[in-house]
Amino acid sequence: MATLGLSDTEKAAVEAFRRDVVEPSRDSLVIVDFWAEWCGPCKQLAPVIEKVCAEYESKGVKLVKVNVDENGFIASQFRVQSIPTVYAVFQGQPVADLSQARTEGQLKQYLDQLLGQLPIESDEKAQLQEIAPLIAMGEELLAGGEADRALSVFAQIAEMAPDNAEVAAGQARALVALGRLEDADAVLAALPEEAARNSHVDQARAAIALARDARPVSDLSGVEARVAADPDDHEARFELAGGLMANGDRDAAADALLEIVRRDRQWNDGAARAQLLKIFEAVGLEDPWVAGQRRKLSQILFS
Repeated sequence: MATLGLSDTEKAAVEAFRRDVVEPSRDSLVIVDFWAEWCGPCKQLAPVIEKVCAEYESKGVKLVKVNVDENGFIASQFRVQSIPTVYAVFQGQPVADLSQARTEGQLKQYLDQLLGQLPIESDEKAQLQEIAPLIAMGEELLAGGEADRALSVFAQIAEMAPDNAEVAAGQARALVALGRLEDADAVLAALPEEAARNSHVDQARAAIALARDARPVSDLSGVEARVAADPDDHEARFELAGGLMANGDRDAAADALLEIVRRDRQWNDGAARAQLLKIFEAVGLEDPWVAGQRRKLSQILFS
């Protein structure tokens, strides 16, 4: 905003706007709330916008409130015709009109979209970059069967990022691998409600549910003999799949369940397919092993 020809009051307003909005917006998302004391809707919106912006502060969001009665020149530059008017500003330019967002959910949806599209610098993003290689280390240990070491790694990361859903999920899955299901439940239960709605947490919950259903079997020879004697004994094959999964042989478990689906996909209301989907969710839907097994399942279902 040029200041040539402006009054001293207008110049002061412009300088304050540059300090409070333009400069911070170079690497943060600044939410500018135009309001007035006499505006009832403004007072209704204020607690919502202040609460959400406070929650998103670590994500690089900053709230600036502009009283239109005291800063008429700034309001006119933004062509504010009614209030409340709310703009998101990045690198000195308005990037979105958030005036229609009147609930926490609506405002968060707008902010999530903007933060996903813009190169916003934030403490949270810096922390995620710092812990990403540590998470990868924990996952590698877990995949390699070193659950104790994986748990130690995830526990250390959790001290740095206690509300991180991916870290908590990794910690929970390591606990599952160690047979500590109650402890795994407790880790997920401690997450804030918003963090708990996460695909990594869903995966961990599926792993807990699968482990609760599993019954490790030291000797599978009896049930294997039943399957060999009658290949259509789906109950025996399903029991065999459960024992194999409990013993850590997911390849053989998946093969057994796929064979049930191939022979009778409707058996026990589709129990074999449902169990396969539980395993897929527990392993992780993006895992290459799951992709391979899903292709096998599709070939059976659509052949």
